Amino acid sequence: MKIELCAASMEAILLARKYEFDRIELCQNLEQGGMTPSPGFIEYSLACGVETHVLIRPRPGGFRYNDDEIEIVLRDVRECKAIGAHGVVVGILDEAGWVHEQALEKIMLQAEGMSVTFHRAFDDLVNYEKGLNTLIEHGVKRVLSSGLASNVDLGFTNLQGMLEYADGRIEIMSGGGVTGANIARLYKELQPDAIHFSATAKQPLNEESKFSEIVLQVREDKLIHLLKEVGRDVRISQ
Repeated sequence: MKIELCAASMEAILLARKYEFDRIELCQNLEQGGMTPSPGFIEYSLACGVETHVLIRPRPGGFRYNDDEIEIVLRDVRECKAIGAHGVVVGILDEAGWVHEQALEKIMLQAEGMSVTFHRAFDDLVNYEKGLNTLIEHGVKRVLSSGLASNVDLGFTNLQGMLEYADGRIEIMSGGGVTGANIARLYKELQPDAIHFSATAKQPLNEESKFSEIVLQVREDKLIHLLKEVGRDVRISQ
């Protein structure tokens, strides 16, 4: 089972390297669920030697994008490929609330050679079997999901069903509300292909500034605890 860190800061990237995470989902503005990071941030992550999968999300909110927003998504996918990212993380729904197949087909063409993950836009669907069929047909590598629920605890039964239905045809990565209280259950009982978490807590940033903000900041102690709960060795790599 692989472990993926949702990384939205330089500190998170460096911790992912320090504790030898299998990969990261790189984003910015985690306070609004994550947005597409800058090219410089992507380059920094790659220069750190971390397997980097880039979140492609042009704005906060839901995932029914208009044509202009889809064009931005496609441009960002092309940029990630040109920079050398290992993968992209995408999610677009159509007006009926299903996977937007036309947009996904275009994304897959632009992302050729990169790994493609469909993110938690999947959890806005009402039928995981239909959704998984579509992703499999289009060659998506994995799906990040909390089981069509707001968190992995509420979606645990659906996640079990998704793993059984996928039967190795697509990777199921559990994420969304992963904590020290539930990660051991995910690891031992669910046994997904991967677990995704951020290990963050709300903290003030630059309190001395007029532009101070409350942000979600990675916590090393929290990260270590989560790794230990899934049996990971937390020895520091050089």
